[in-house]
Amino acid sequence: MKKVILFVLFGCITSVSMAQMVTKVTDPVDWVNPLMGTDSKHSLSNGNTYPSIALPWGMNVWTPQTGKMGDGWQYQYSADKIRGFKQTHQPSPWMNDYGQFSIMPVTGSLRFKEDDRASWFSHKSETVMPYYYSVYLADYDVTTEITPTERAARFRFTFPKTDSAFVVVDAFDKGSYVKIIPAQHKIIGYSTRNSGGVPDNLKNYFVIEFDHPFSNVATFNGDNLDLTRMEVEDNHAGAVVSFKIFNKGERVNAKVASSFISYEQAELNLQEIGNNPFETVKQNGRDTWNNTLSRILVEGGTVDQMRTFYSTLYRMVFFPNKLYEKDVNGNIVHYSPYNGKVLPGYMFGGTGFWDTFRALYPFLNLMFPSINKEMQEGLINDYKESGFLPEWSSPGLRNVMVGNNSASVVSDAYIKGLRNYDINTLYEALLHGANNEGPLTAVGRKGVEYYNSLGYVPYDVKINENAARTLEYAYDDFTIYQLAKALNRPLEEQKLYARRSQNYRHLFDPETKLMRGKNKDGSFQKPFNPLKWGDAFTEGNSWHYSWSVFHDVKGLSDLMGGRANFVKMLDSVFIMPPLFDDSYYGGVIHEIREMQIANMGQYAHGNQPIQHMTYLYNYAGEPWKTQYWVREVMNRMYKPTPDGYCGDEDNGQTSAWYVFSALGFYPVCPATDQYVLGAPLFKKATLQLENGKQFVINAPGNSELAKYVQSVQLNRKKYENNWIGHSDIEKGGSFNVTMGAAPNKERGVKQSSYPYSFSSSADADILKE
Repeated sequence: MKKVILFVLFGCITSVSMAQMVTKVTDPVDWVNPLMGTDSKHSLSNGNTYPSIALPWGMNVWTPQTGKMGDGWQYQYSADKIRGFKQTHQPSPWMNDYGQFSIMPVTGSLRFKEDDRASWFSHKSETVMPYYYSVYLADYDVTTEITPTERAARFRFTFPKTDSAFVVVDAFDKGSYVKIIPAQHKIIGYSTRNSGGVPDNLKNYFVIEFDHPFSNVATFNGDNLDLTRMEVEDNHAGAVVSFKIFNKGERVNAKVASSFISYEQAELNLQEIGNNPFETVKQNGRDTWNNTLSRILVEGGTVDQMRTFYSTLYRMVFFPNKLYEKDVNGNIVHYSPYNGKVLPGYMFGGTGFWDTFRALYPFLNLMFPSINKEMQEGLINDYKESGFLPEWSSPGLRNVMVGNNSASVVSDAYIKGLRNYDINTLYEALLHGANNEGPLTAVGRKGVEYYNSLGYVPYDVKINENAARTLEYAYDDFTIYQLAKALNRPLEEQKLYARRSQNYRHLFDPETKLMRGKNKDGSFQKPFNPLKWGDAFTEGNSWHYSWSVFHDVKGLSDLMGGRANFVKMLDSVFIMPPLFDDSYYGGVIHEIREMQIANMGQYAHGNQPIQHMTYLYNYAGEPWKTQYWVREVMNRMYKPTPDGYCGDEDNGQTSAWYVFSALGFYPVCPATDQYVLGAPLFKKATLQLENGKQFVINAPGNSELAKYVQSVQLNRKKYENNWIGHSDIEKGGSFNVTMGAAPNKERGVKQSSYPYSFSSSADADILKE
């Protein structure tokens, strides 16, 4: 076979066989496609993402806005018009946005209403990078460019020669304010276009400074334009400033910053740019992204695999986003989305723990523990200011999803080695959340009195998604037990949560070998259809949720009849047709449709409850099936394209599944030290750890066909376990994996190789005492 060497901007590509193989990555940011997942709609999600132009974990994100003002679907790849360039804090279209406003250049006649000002554009004249966005607005012959910092951004508008160049600043409806200050070439204002989870006084204060004088100014109130006023406060306020452009290609620059605290703080945040010109801010952003993404350097994958890997890694490191700011003395302060006060300390928002406890937070603990330490300190402030830990924050408490999975997020961080923060207050918060209902059904534990007395949340007491709650509470109790043990809490306290971690057993139905809702009197719900979505479960059915015993897979396997029957049940997920019962919802929700069209049976990777299931073969002595199915999911469900995901991306979680899986392991049970093995996707991956160590995963024989693990060496010593310890990775070293085209059915078959399960560990002894 003839070998062809191709050199490109972002590395060296070697064409081998049918696929181009990338042998080296020098600038990983160049492999990112921020448009991955943007070709989505209400009825079918291919990610439900938008192009995020921002820095990692930045407070503010910028995106072109194709959707209507206030529409959660703010950018859709299929759209052909742009209405403005929007500052956004939206974690998901289903949660919508807060603290939003937009900027839009216009030429010719003044068009300030969003429908009127919208301009045709083409993806062919759109450049999208994490640190830079550019697009040609065809109706106005204007090119708009954006490059961000964490709390500010630079805009650059390239105009044609005209005496009618305008920039429209839209502070949106639901209460807003603008003021034009011509002598300073400045516009200030605030927006309160907020969707849930905010106090009444939440305002996003913004300041915009231009480098050109204004030739004319105007303000608008809804659809009414006023050429005489330079200040307006009303339901829907906006401003228009105009410029005389004497030469084609002349550029108007603008610096933009915002704050949740005050105009003065917004001015301070503008100092992130200072006097740096556009190209300097752009280069700084590029450097930041390269430094962040270079924490993992992969080699020996196809072009599409490289693009998918770095695009998913890019998406992960936005969540949760910073809500804190630095005051005039450099102190960390934040506006509290719980009590509306400005207080000292860290604060983060924009994440749902139901999604992200699974892999996103474990990834932070592995690769970016210092930022998660800040997040843990932010959780302390969440608890002090709201009385509970959030389970979904955007920016404050939101009433969506189930579980008490903040327990996992807190426990996993401490168990993975994070220190020097007030873990005792966080532990207190876990106990409080585990034993109380919160102000919202998604905060604390809905049905906690039933759960603590019966061991489950009953089906017939009008608490929705009761079986899902029970299963998640049981796992969360395990994580509390793990933290209690690590903190040397009283033995009776440890025993309590160890016992509760076994509550999943109450819902196991020996007839169907699946989890099933149970009534208050101890009888199982009737009728029972394992294919029914919702009802006792959350955005899934019993075949999806029955595997949600992360901490005791051996216990679940025993309930299902032992190892052989457990494997048959796992196999059945892929063998069954993608049938469903949507009667609970009264129609097909997008998660159902995404499972149906995936052609993987009942496996619904587009939603979180089942994403760990492919790794469970490791607990039953058939790890080669994990290796097969994980590779299948990566190959079939992820593409570096606008339709590149197989469901909602969800705050970095679905991306984290891919990144972990591509490295060759996955955190099935956060709050333990273990990652369960799959098989590496790349020939080599180098992890640059925060402690200065390197962990190198070598799989030189890896290929499209050679996807099965033959043997493993950890630091050149034979390694037989189906898992690897977090502590092993943290020490640095090498993990050498020999790959082959046929499964090795001798490796990983002994029970001594299986990953942690409560029932087969020394932890089970605590229940005997």
